Amino acid sequence: MEMKRINAGKLRAIGYDARERLLRVELDDGTAIDYAGVGQEVWRRLSTASSSTAWSFYRDNIEEEFHGKRGVARSSSTSASRAALEDLFKPVDPPDNA
Repeated sequence: MEMKRINAGKLRAIGYDARERLLRVELDDGTAIDYAGVGQEVWRRLSTASSSTAWSFYRDNIEEEFHGKRGVARSSSTSASRAALEDLFKPVDPPDNA
């Protein structure tokens, strides 16, 4: 599923699988929520909403109308960024004086 980056309220990314009628939202706390049975019109309205209205549309028309299954957002770029930061801040071994 292709994810569209978004910065609206707590939303950070949204994606939709039309064949499965599955909507995925990724939130700023790293959680992902999958909503089954979401129609294409709801997806169209969410994906074309402005950043100032997408969060309220999500809250009113998706979060309250569909049952979501929570998980963890798995972004390869996020994993790569985290690994780079961990490498940057890991302790340096003292030089060998042998």
